[in-house]
Amino acid sequence: MLRVLFALLAGLFGAALLHLVIILSLPHFTGKDAATRVALEGDLETFYLLGPSADTAGLSNNDPFVRTAVCSFDIEESPVRFTARGNVPFWSVALFDDASNEIFSMNDRTSVGGAVDILIGSPIQLTELRKSLPQELQRTILVETTRSGGYAVLRTLAPQASFEDAAKSFLSEASCQEFAPSN
Repeated sequence: MLRVLFALLAGLFGAALLHLVIILSLPHFTGKDAATRVALEGDLETFYLLGPSADTAGLSNNDPFVRTAVCSFDIEESPVRFTARGNVPFWSVALFDDASNEIFSMNDRTSVGGAVDILIGSPIQLTELRKSLPQELQRTILVETTRSGGYAVLRTLAPQASFEDAAKSFLSEASCQEFAPSN
């Protein structure tokens, strides 16, 4: 009797675990995960502003007071640098790997000088950079990741119509590009 009860409980636990794994992995297999949608926005290393209604990739910005831009990146060849400057009331940036796991996030309150200035690269790439850190990266936040692909989400507030131009300018002038040190 004890064996039957154990087999029944093991079977129920195994079935619950299997269902959980299937549900959590479903976005990856259907191509509806965030990384795939951001990659469908367009070229790598370019910020794309999201509108209030879903675009062809299925992404939208549903918050009336937040403006959002996304950028897909690949650090296989070299690190990628994110920069943005502007006079906005608040901004935040989050970096995700290609499995949509958050790698790094920050906002204007935790940044150096109130500007976005982040360089993401592999441990080997950043170790090489740190050996002789270029002057232009002295105030840049260096973020290591072991995965080569990912995406960034940059957000800013536009709580009133008077903030709209500054928010759009901040996002449209944001940079997401391969880093090549100037010699």
